[in-house]
Amino acid sequence: MKWSFRLFTFAGTEVRVHVTFLLLLLFVASQSFLSGQGLPAALESTLFITAMFACVVLHEFGHVMAARGYGIRTPDITLLPIGGVARLERMPRKPSQELVVAISGPLVNVIIAAAIWLGLGINTALHPDYDFLKSGNFFEKLMVWNVMMVAFNLVPAFPMDGGRVLRAVFAMFMEYSSATRRAASIGQGLAMMVAIYMLLNHTFQPMLLLICFFIFMAAGQEAAMVTQQEATRNLRVRDAMLTDFRSLPPEATLRDGVELLLAGAQQDFPVLDTHGGIQGMLTRHDLISALAEKGPEQPVVDVMRPCPESTQATIDLTQALETLNSSNCPALPVLDPSSGELIGLLTTENVGETLMVRAALMKLRA
Repeated sequence: MKWSFRLFTFAGTEVRVHVTFLLLLLFVASQSFLSGQGLPAALESTLFITAMFACVVLHEFGHVMAARGYGIRTPDITLLPIGGVARLERMPRKPSQELVVAISGPLVNVIIAAAIWLGLGINTALHPDYDFLKSGNFFEKLMVWNVMMVAFNLVPAFPMDGGRVLRAVFAMFMEYSSATRRAASIGQGLAMMVAIYMLLNHTFQPMLLLICFFIFMAAGQEAAMVTQQEATRNLRVRDAMLTDFRSLPPEATLRDGVELLLAGAQQDFPVLDTHGGIQGMLTRHDLISALAEKGPEQPVVDVMRPCPESTQATIDLTQALETLNSSNCPALPVLDPSSGELIGLLTTENVGETLMVRAALMKLRA
């Protein structure tokens, strides 16, 4: 994920933190300091936020370890102000496996809260207005945080774990795509109901409204992603890759890139070495930006983006799309496995056109 940096790597999974998380720490510390409680309160608040997100990391590793039991790797976990995001290679398609993976995260928080309650004998009243920034009672606040995290994550809406649990239950009785759409619709319905309730009762809470919007959009994205996966099932990269493309040699300048850009509809150009292997990608955005700053004689090798990810023509299209979506390049190079030569480019536009053509032909046959 952009604007994130690595903290550490554990069991093959890289833990990263987004820069906006540091802004959250700064905001919380400044709020405590300016409230009149001084530097000790600011340090305490910062330490508590750090402990909260340590629990988030453990929560995400609950998912990671459960997924690993089914042979699914997790390249990284990224900490954001709204929580953690574990990037699994894929979600299990078997409902029972997805249920286990989804529930493993909240189960970690249950264990943490239970350990504090049993080990320290802490009892407290749980309510939505609990003040986590009040001074003292560090472990009490941490216990309450974990309990609330369990409750929030089990809300039956994507992208929370409860949405995935709901889909897994539905998938036991219907097709996976239908289960996803039904679970997504329920999540979007809940988000709309909460938002409408706030508006009708004049209980406007900006943060809760933002969460409702986030849930509504995330549920739609999940349904769209699964629909795309279903559409690309049984297709290979060779069925959707772009084979008629223009490229640039490493000695080319931005002037050469402009000529190719204006000569046709292609917008991103691979930079190839003398053996036909890819060195990088010159995108239209980078070309225009560098042209204004450095002039037309600037070498493209100084402007191109590295494209370390690649695929092969025989790879499953769904798998290749996941690689493309996580890549920093607008096109995924398709290489010949024996020579390493570039033989095609996989782009979201070309995949979309392939699916439209396929849908039209299926409609004709029907």
